[in-house]
Amino acid sequence: MDAELLAQTLSALGSAPRLRIIASLKSEPTHVSELARRLRMSRPLLYQHLNRLEAAGLVESDLEQTGENRLKKHYWVTQFAFEITPDLIDHIVHQRQEEEPS
Repeated sequence: MDAELLAQTLSALGSAPRLRIIASLKSEPTHVSELARRLRMSRPLLYQHLNRLEAAGLVESDLEQTGENRLKKHYWVTQFAFEITPDLIDHIVHQRQEEEPS
């Protein structure tokens, strides 16, 4: 993990609506329409949050064809665990400084 990925992950987790999304997806994959109803959130706003979570690698998605011209996008939570300590942050920051050309 590098500093950019750590910051992106923490930013994605630093939102109450995104935490609610993760909690809701924890038990089973869910399509966007159902998730929007469950969380009482508009689909455009939900997609914004899901895109942030997916970019950070915290959720994944797949399209399912449900009819001749209908697709449903399902999301689920990836398995993740983080232990963030001052030592880890120090290591990541110094690793990046060593990689940057002088």
